[in-house]
Formats: sequence, structure tokens, C-alpha cells
Amino acid sequence: MANTVLIVDDHPLFRRGVAQLLAMDPEIQVIGEAADKAGALEMTRRHEPDLILLDLNLKSESGLDILAELKEEDPSRRIVMLTVSDAPDDLMHAIRTGADGYLLKDMEPEDLLSRLREALTGKTVISDALAGRLAAALRAEAQDATRKSDRDLAVLTDREQAVLRCVADGQSNKLIARTLSITEGTVKVHVKHMLKKLNFRSRVEAAVWATELGMRQQ
Repeated sequence: MANTVLIVDDHPLFRRGVAQLLAMDPEIQVIGEAADKAGALEMTRRHEPDLILLDLNLKSESGLDILAELKEEDPSRRIVMLTVSDAPDDLMHAIRTGADGYLLKDMEPEDLLSRLREALTGKTVISDALAGRLAAALRAEAQDATRKSDRDLAVLTDREQAVLRCVADGQSNKLIARTLSITEGTVKVHVKHMLKKLNFRSRVEAAVWATELGMRQQ
């Protein structure tokens, strides 16, 4: 069964180019395109795609506003920002709002397709040029959150803690399913519950927080 993708961008030519790129992979199906917030929300609620590619800035609208609303409804939705902005502030705002990845539009097409395949397995994907800056910023925030936050691992079930440990290791949903001998669908449910209970908007934040608590297995 093909993985479904929704493309949200206000440039028709760019949407068409991304759709054609994704069509090169028989395991990926573009189930729709949207040019604004209303279209993005409607298409997502109707199809619940496996991955949403979202531009940071749409005409008269912020991609972050769309991201926030979609994640508020369901934090387990996988949303990757695809943008021209390499500004660290934009990257951090996207991650804080719940983005599961941040890729630049000037990537080589083959590299973009490869990263999107990774995103569809549950991995967090960040453009190489920005990865170091993001890691440093999130680590500093996580250290502060560990000291000040009232988040408590005790709210999680044993299985949810096991999933969180795997997320901290950077494992994809498929690998977590294999590690814990459960289905990918069950992994998605556990991730959704874990994020809600700990009040995280993305698995990126959860992974860094868990790592600071010493939860990594490797």
C-alpha cells in the first residue's frame, strides 16, 4: 500500500514539480495539493495523509499557523516544512510548533526524495546545513526544561516509555515496531498518546527531552 502525501504550497509550478518527483517512487502517492490554509485543513481532514509537505510562507498566511492547527487536532500527524528560508529562527519556530522536519527547496531532487522517504518511515529530517544549529538550540532548551518542567514520565504506560526510549534513539516507526514486536499502527497510537501526555508538539522535542533524562538505549 502506497504512502500518501499532501503538498501545501501556493506556487502551482512548484507543487507540480514536487508531485512529479514523488511520482518516481511507486510507493508514494500524492493524494492532493492545497494552496492555502482552508484547502490544507480540508484535504488533511478528508484524507489524513501519511505525510504533509508544508511551505513556511503562503500568500497572506503563515505555514506555522497551519502547522499549529493541524498538530493541535492530532500531534501524531507527520508534517515537514519545505521552504526557502534557512534562517535559524524560522527553523526553531517550526520545530517548537511541532514540525517533524525542515527541508530547503534548493535541495537536489534526489536528496529531497531520499529525505521524504525517511520522513515517511517516521524519522525526523532536517537539512544538513541546519542540523547542527538545531541540535545545539534544542539541547539547551531541553536542559532548561528538564530543570523547570513538571513533565513526569510516570504519566506514561510502560509501553509508551519504551516507545519514547526508541524515539530518543532516533528509530523510525518501522524500526520501533520491529524492536517492540508490535505493528506500525500501534506505534503511531503510542506516539500520539505519549506526545499528548507530555505536552510535546513533535517527536523531535520528545526525543531531545528524553535524551537529557538519560533514556537513550544506545
